[in-house]
Amino acid sequence: MRHGGIAKEPSPEVYVPFLQARSNIMRLVVRTEGAPLALASQVRATVHELDKDLPVANVRDMEAVVSDAVAQPRFYMLLVGVFAGVALLLAALGIYGVVTHAVTHRTRELGIRMALGADRQQVVGLVLGQYLRLTGTGLALGVGLAFVASRMLGSLLYGVERADPLTYVGVVAVLGGVAILASLLPAYRATRIDPIIALRHD
Repeated sequence: MRHGGIAKEPSPEVYVPFLQARSNIMRLVVRTEGAPLALASQVRATVHELDKDLPVANVRDMEAVVSDAVAQPRFYMLLVGVFAGVALLLAALGIYGVVTHAVTHRTRELGIRMALGADRQQVVGLVLGQYLRLTGTGLALGVGLAFVASRMLGSLLYGVERADPLTYVGVVAVLGGVAILASLLPAYRATRIDPIIALRHD
């Protein structure tokens, strides 16, 4: 039985007669086919037929019991999820801002390359290759650190793998997509500028 919470391993349980038990607390579990709480009055009446002095209190369905058991871990994970979402948004905005700024400041260089004969595909491929390599390195380091951190947060997880592959793939896809977009748009705009105008760009 899981007496210490659902996140802990179950311990052996032995059933003994109530008169031999050391506790004066008894719990009655009833399996029903319909709504459990709809039978609460009937169960209470049946118990009172056996002993009218036995109180029947704190009647709950199993869903409520399990919900109470996971309330604190669920709250912690909600906080972690909110902070993770904010961190992902800030990371995406940061990547977009830095890469866009860097590519925009390379307008003169891209104009020179096009004036010397480079076509649009070569220029866009050059920009994408450089910044996607940087982004890929950052993502690799971030995934490694996240894997280490997830092992430290293992006690807050229940029924979820510590290294959830879907989460890692989703984060890499979002940040990688932002990096591609941040590199592609300014580079494509720069290739549409006349090389003479690009050479005058400060």
